[in-house]
Amino acid sequence: MGFFNLFHDLSKSSVEHHVSLDLTMPQCSRTTPIHISYSPTSTTRMPLELVMNIMELAYDEHKLEERKSFLKSCALVCRDWSIPAQKMLFRHVALCTETSCIAFTAAINPATARGRMLAGAVQCMRVSIDHNQPFGLSQRTFARAVTLCPNLTELNLALYGCGAPGNDIVGSPDVLRMRRHAPSFDEETLDLLRSGPRISALTFRNWSENRQSIMQLLSIWPTLESLVISGTAPELPSPPSDPFPCALSELRVNLQSSSSVDFFKWLLHNSSHSLRKLDFERELSPVAAQYLIDSHSSTLESVHLASCTREIAQSLSKCPNLRQLSVEDITSYPVVYKKLSDKLESMAFGLNKDTQTQALLDAIKAKGLLRAVTVHLWNGGELHRQLPSLKMTCALRGIDLSLTHDIRDFRSMIRAE
Repeated sequence: MGFFNLFHDLSKSSVEHHVSLDLTMPQCSRTTPIHISYSPTSTTRMPLELVMNIMELAYDEHKLEERKSFLKSCALVCRDWSIPAQKMLFRHVALCTETSCIAFTAAINPATARGRMLAGAVQCMRVSIDHNQPFGLSQRTFARAVTLCPNLTELNLALYGCGAPGNDIVGSPDVLRMRRHAPSFDEETLDLLRSGPRISALTFRNWSENRQSIMQLLSIWPTLESLVISGTAPELPSPPSDPFPCALSELRVNLQSSSSVDFFKWLLHNSSHSLRKLDFERELSPVAAQYLIDSHSSTLESVHLASCTREIAQSLSKCPNLRQLSVEDITSYPVVYKKLSDKLESMAFGLNKDTQTQALLDAIKAKGLLRAVTVHLWNGGELHRQLPSLKMTCALRGIDLSLTHDIRDFRSMIRAE
């Protein structure tokens, strides 16, 4: 047993060893020595492909700090692990200050082989331009960083305006001070962005009063397929420009106030045959929501709603290819699921103590292709008298049922599907 442990420990180590053992065994009246040796050439190492697979499985793009700590540790194990760990570390980049951006551009210096390798690894960039910060990231430094990443496909940009100077009085906010001004992007910044990589997914979170910044960004990339807009509602310039040229497959909207139907007509003019996903994190105006669903009913496969009305339910029933529907607050119209396409594979809804569930249970029983049900339990939903029936119905049909009390987890789960 001791010999096995010794060999096992040596086989795990990459340090060179040489072991020689003499064992004697009685045979008649003489002894025969048996020589067992262990040489450095017999050292085994974990295959690099296996190491990379383990890193990929442990990689979680939603947990930034845990991911960074894990990959930094991997990079320090040995030289073989260092390069793949560094490339994964640079896959998703977050830039919030001028200092961090300058350090990043120095690391991806195209004049060095290592810099080109790291620049090529960048796929997603999360950027914050905050005009409240004294050392905030400038427009041009951000644009130069983008141009150095040839394989960048996803850009997540947050814009924060700067409040006007004034005195804060508790309980009596100065309306002018609460306005958040931010300058538009200058021409040099726009030219730099146009010369950079072809972005396919753009997330723009606008926490300023500048309603034209989104229009500037949309004019840069003719290759966009996915668009997420949050914060201040955009508005069309006057007179309106030519319709947005991209054919979007995914649109997510989380605006403080609803944009006009005219804006969505302009935005989705060329997406009538391509739009597959609609996601409204907040309630959109019923007119705008109904227009979006009606106009793309033939192509929509996934819809996420904050709530549902009778009119929106009627529009959803006209979507023959709908495979996923999520309604965060379904109390106003729970029968929406009964009238959906038989192609439905995933349904998600919020459940509180007052939710009428019979229509939901009937829909689960009727949809033969249904494979997943996700439920957000809130306001006493965990005590709902029909919750055991829901669990039993899903179990008998082999449907994966997921329950959560956290609305953020609920949204993450349905988008992961």
